[in-house]
Amino acid sequence: MPTIVSVTIHILAAMLWLGGMFFLGIVGAPVLRGVEPPALRQKLFDGLGRRFRTVGWITVAVAIVTGFANLHFRGLLHWNGVLDSPAFWRTTTGMALSAKLGFVALMLSVEAYHDFVVGPRAARADPGSAEALRLRHQASWLARAAGLC
Repeated sequence: MPTIVSVTIHILAAMLWLGGMFFLGIVGAPVLRGVEPPALRQKLFDGLGRRFRTVGWITVAVAIVTGFANLHFRGLLHWNGVLDSPAFWRTTTGMALSAKLGFVALMLSVEAYHDFVVGPRAARADPGSAEALRLRHQASWLARAAGLC
């Protein structure tokens, strides 16, 4: 029973994070690009970004915790004979786990750079300036990259 609950919560957290990313990219950003004046557009982008950043990082934390729980329930979260074994990492399960952990690490890095470096810089840039447009463009590509991970 704990496995079903943990897997369900894990999937729901991933869906909320990814669904929010898709919503912002497919619905929110295109609508906001048409908002005038640029200062209002920038304020709305910043507000949506800050709110989703909170939700996003909570869902990522939940997915990480439930991911560890899922490994535990499957008997894969111990060092001796599993994680320390080169043979385990050559199995289909080991290779899949390795790839997933690599993508999670990449996603966390890209998302952190987006949320804590580029996003705040874009919010501080002069609305409508070349710098603000460049940062917004960079942020949109970073968000896409994080979503693909």
